Amino acid sequence: MNNNLLSEKLIYTGESTTPTHLHLCTYSAIKMEEANGSSLQALDATLDEEQINWLQIHGMNNTEIIRQICERFEINFLTLQDILNANHPTKIEESEKHIVLILKIFKIEKKKNDGNKDIQEGEEKEKLQQQVCIILGNNFILTFLEEETDFFDDVINALRNDILKIRQRQSDYLFSVLLNSVMSNYISTVSFIEDALEDLEEEMLNITGENKIGIQIQTLRREYMMIKKTVLPLKEQYVRLLRTENLLIHKANRIFFNDVNDHLQFVLQTIEICRETLSSLVDLYISNNDLRMNDIMKRLTIVSTIFIPLTFLAGVWGMNFENMPELNWKHGYLFAWILMLIIGVIVFIYFRKKKWY
Repeated sequence: MNNNLLSEKLIYTGESTTPTHLHLCTYSAIKMEEANGSSLQALDATLDEEQINWLQIHGMNNTEIIRQICERFEINFLTLQDILNANHPTKIEESEKHIVLILKIFKIEKKKNDGNKDIQEGEEKEKLQQQVCIILGNNFILTFLEEETDFFDDVINALRNDILKIRQRQSDYLFSVLLNSVMSNYISTVSFIEDALEDLEEEMLNITGENKIGIQIQTLRREYMMIKKTVLPLKEQYVRLLRTENLLIHKANRIFFNDVNDHLQFVLQTIEICRETLSSLVDLYISNNDLRMNDIMKRLTIVSTIFIPLTFLAGVWGMNFENMPELNWKHGYLFAWILMLIIGVIVFIYFRKKKWY
């Protein structure tokens, strides 16, 4: 890994190929204007520093446009590098002019089957993640998204229709609304994982199941770890944000940030429940394997026990002594078979009555 403080070159580290394009919402209590463009200069006519500006940036491939936007809104070089780092951990960073949030959002999509009939129903969906960076300034908000997405479309519609008089509030209120959308995404994702864990637990209680339960547990465990890495850092950092005296968050809007915190606490509690459920599922899986192995060993032991007296008789009659009347008996072979079958059936019936088989 190179020292990022020794290079001015900007590199986007993600895999998205979405071309960089911008969507600007400029609004006040009276009106709202929208504009789209592929550069910041194309939006200058709509950008108004006397109003609140929400600039959405989709696609991180054009690092020069990202640089120009950060320079325009006085965002430092280290934050610029963090925005382009698709693998950056979750964080909340405060300064006199900005509050920066780097988060992950998740999208549940169906897996491509590719003709594989062995894919179980619980494995037909996968969780895709992308990084989102939200920056709050005095009269602006920037959202950087790796791909084209409709994630914040409901917020745009709320601005268009001035739902709950959203356009009459300060920029930090819009900031809390965007955070609430992210928390709602986390709630949906952890609820999906929780439901999948519950379904898997019911399936595991059926010891005769032949599904690839071990693979499903590992898949859910990876998904759990993914969202845990995303949400857990917010536990301490968001509380610090609420306690700060940062002037960018107005006292009148702190109640909305408290509501976001309630949703965050719910997500954290659900993650903890998923951790305990995963742990119990692993124990149950190991226990089921032991029970299945014990059942197999019991069957093999019963078969061996049935053949022990038969092996004894065959061994006795296989001895080469001269004075063995059975060897000269005309019906001795048939008698031996009948006796062995009778003994085998008697032993089998005995086991059945004892409910050992």
